[in-house]
Amino acid sequence: MKKFCVIGNPIDHSLSPKLHNFWLKKNKIEAIYEKKLLEEKEIPKLIESIRKSEINGVNVTVPFKNSIIPFLDSLSSEAKKTNSVNTICTEEDKIIGHNTDIVGFELALRYINYDVKRKKALIIGAGGVSPSIILALKNMGCENIHLTNRTYEKAEKIKETFNDITIQKWGDIPEFDIVINATSVGLNKDNLDLDLNKFGNNKFFYDVIYNPGETNFLKEAKLSGNKTENGRMMFIYQAHQSFALWNKVLPKIDEETIEILK
Repeated sequence: MKKFCVIGNPIDHSLSPKLHNFWLKKNKIEAIYEKKLLEEKEIPKLIESIRKSEINGVNVTVPFKNSIIPFLDSLSSEAKKTNSVNTICTEEDKIIGHNTDIVGFELALRYINYDVKRKKALIIGAGGVSPSIILALKNMGCENIHLTNRTYEKAEKIKETFNDITIQKWGDIPEFDIVINATSVGLNKDNLDLDLNKFGNNKFFYDVIYNPGETNFLKEAKLSGNKTENGRMMFIYQAHQSFALWNKVLPKIDEETIEILK
């Protein structure tokens, strides 16, 4: 029986096993998908398990999307462009890192018919998923992208890859059309250290977090009269692409799929 897993720290919030095991059963694939709480020092052991085919595919979440890269044999073009990996699979005895977050975010915005062309976007956070959001926005024609992070140096590091983005000082909030929380703040119902009232209203607030379904970031934005969206559809679409890479099957995304994650 094949074995797949998602690694992260924290990992309790992850609904990946629920979604992937649902698709495995639907498609009559003999496999199991689990979640693993990992420490960074345990990554080499995980890679060894993949080499031995004890694990057949891995999803990567916070905080390992960057730190996993030195242990892989090669990267897909999307993973190279972003220096970020969320999916690992084997091809001809090579361990390959892929990035399905990019297409996941693109498809999630298309799902709700939100057009980013000629809009001004602010991304909060310079972690592992932020480069994927930047590349997806650029792919969709968003020409004005700003990035803010508590640690300015981390944001500057991402600017080395995307030199046409603007680094915004933390707490300095000019006018934006779309504001994206790309941090893990909100997983434990905590708050971003930002005054969201400065953003005004009639904006679009997006949170990559999907569990809980409404973070404090989104609650505050909604109270200020803004449109909000959580990361559920991005999560489903990135998982859809991972599933296809491992199993060579495109699982169905329907109301039943969305409902099991609510």
